[in-house]
Amino acid sequence: MQKIGRLELTWTGKYEEKELEPRILIEDKSMSYGDPESDNMLIHGDNLLALKALENDFTGKIRCIYIDPPYNTGNAFDHFDDDVEHSIWLNLLYKRIRILYSLLSENGTLWISIDSTEGHYLKVVLFLIPVKKYLYIKRIFLS
Repeated sequence: MQKIGRLELTWTGKYEEKELEPRILIEDKSMSYGDPESDNMLIHGDNLLALKALENDFTGKIRCIYIDPPYNTGNAFDHFDDDVEHSIWLNLLYKRIRILYSLLSENGTLWISIDSTEGHYLKVVLFLIPVKKYLYIKRIFLS
């Protein structure tokens, strides 16, 4: 683990960077909906690879991003596992949020849904990413 001389949240794998091969996004017209002249996109696939594919053309251009990451509650669902080891969960979110911040425009906003299971760690992860944008965190719990 890399030491940077201050107190910090750290976890296994935080400083391990794997090289990702560049990818190209290909439109599937059969999945398209709405105004074909719109700049909006809904991307289906591995989100880390998709985000890396967006970096070249969209860095600093996106006005609004919404993500709903796994809450890591310990449950298993049909379409994804919501019970991953804590450091793996942190690593997944950290890598993706770093890219998301680079995609945001100067007045862009990032919205994240999360519950109290990992919400406090997510807040710390958001503060670990060096950005000059204002960060506002609002916790809303509904029962």
